[in-house]
Amino acid sequence: MAKIKFTKTELKKQQDAQKQFVRFLPTLQLKKQQLQMEVRLSSDQLAANLVSQQELMARLSGLLELFGDAETVRFVESHVRIAAVKTGEANIAGITIPTFTAVEFESLPWDVYETDWFVDDAIQALRDAVSLREAHKVLEEQHRLLSAELRTTSQRVNLFEKVKIPECRENIRRIRIMLGDLETSAVARSKIAKRKAEEAAS
Repeated sequence: MAKIKFTKTELKKQQDAQKQFVRFLPTLQLKKQQLQMEVRLSSDQLAANLVSQQELMARLSGLLELFGDAETVRFVESHVRIAAVKTGEANIAGITIPTFTAVEFESLPWDVYETDWFVDDAIQALRDAVSLREAHKVLEEQHRLLSAELRTTSQRVNLFEKVKIPECRENIRRIRIMLGDLETSAVARSKIAKRKAEEAAS
């Protein structure tokens, strides 16, 4: 505990600090609750994304195993090239997080008359799977940023609740006791001095 002065100025300083901590605490608690909800939502989105990826890859593997050969697999893979991954930004509980918009693929046409009937579906399924994979990377970064902010906010809430506010209360109590003792002592000294002055006068 930091050393304090037993003065009225210090008393006011401690009272002001306590008011400030008490005023900011509900805002921090609200931010913590919001972040907890967002971290849970982020975890759910990551899990749902993984399930979607697995389902798409199973569908794609099924198509290629049933109808394709090594040359068809190479053809499908060669027609899924990323041109750009588009992202945006969102503000959640005061922090900026990335958001996934879309994956743009290079435009690589193919002759539908010279390819098997399932190739269109296979290329689209692979593009969807790649889009989900890129979205997953963004979701992971969202989760990392939200979790880090939740840890920081939780530490601040604990600091205010368990350290700063109780510390101010204790300091205020100690200063009031000391000021009360000093005032009592001053009154007693004043009475003694008055009595001595009266005795001297008589």
